[in-house]
Amino acid sequence: MSKEKQPGKVQLIEGWAFEKTNYTLFVIGVLLIITGYFVMTNGTVNSFQSLTLAPILLFVGYIIFIPAALIYRSK
Repeated sequence: MSKEKQPGKVQLIEGWAFEKTNYTLFVIGVLLIITGYFVMTNGTVNSFQSLTLAPILLFVGYIIFIPAALIYRSK
């Protein structure tokens, strides 16, 4: 089959469209997640690190950067 668009067919996925920006965002997200878990394990049970800083890093990594890496498309 050719990759040309045919008039009667709708193409939902255009292929693997990840670029350098997507991989950069993904790597930043993974590094934030690793840092968050590292900070959580090194803090004491009721410290600022374990209760505030680590969850913020994990939230930003899981909820912002990883989905942004999957969704972002350059124009």
